[in-house]
Amino acid sequence: MNTKQLIQACKLNNYSAQIEIYHNYKNMMFGAAIRILNNREEAEDVVQDCFIKSFQKIHQLNDDASLGAWLKRIVVNKSLDVLREQKNIVWIDETLILETEIEIGNDEIENDISIEFIKESIQQLKEKYSIILVLYLIEDYNHREIAEMLNIKESTVRNQYKRGKDQLLKMIQKKQIV
Repeated sequence: MNTKQLIQACKLNNYSAQIEIYHNYKNMMFGAAIRILNNREEAEDVVQDCFIKSFQKIHQLNDDASLGAWLKRIVVNKSLDVLREQKNIVWIDETLILETEIEIGNDEIENDISIEFIKESIQQLKEKYSIILVLYLIEDYNHREIAEMLNIKESTVRNQYKRGKDQLLKMIQKKQIV
């Protein structure tokens, strides 16, 4: 079945269509949840809850809509809700974005920096930075969308992104020196 047919079948509560959607999208949803929550068990719970919610609300989805984007938005929002419930993350509301950017030329970053190192480094940042970096760099949301998801000003997102990116670049530079 194509995506449109899967959506239509799910609207009719077709179990085999739901299973097919689950198998097609579970890894993408888990990846998004774990990058935000940084906890395997919580991410698994969030994905499970999101599939239940999505199948309950699938009648709201247009048959021609992007199912993957819709599911991703549900899992990202649920993951952020879990963080809000568990932790007291303080978003610094600043309208002034510092212009002192760390400049690194392509020739200054060595090729021995692995994707795993970068992911681990992002998770070592303060949570308010890592969440925004994950949403922007990995999940491909823009600053406006992130601001809406987090219910903060876009300027705050831009500032937190810049600070997080600067700290990440410092971690990368430090690894290259060692």
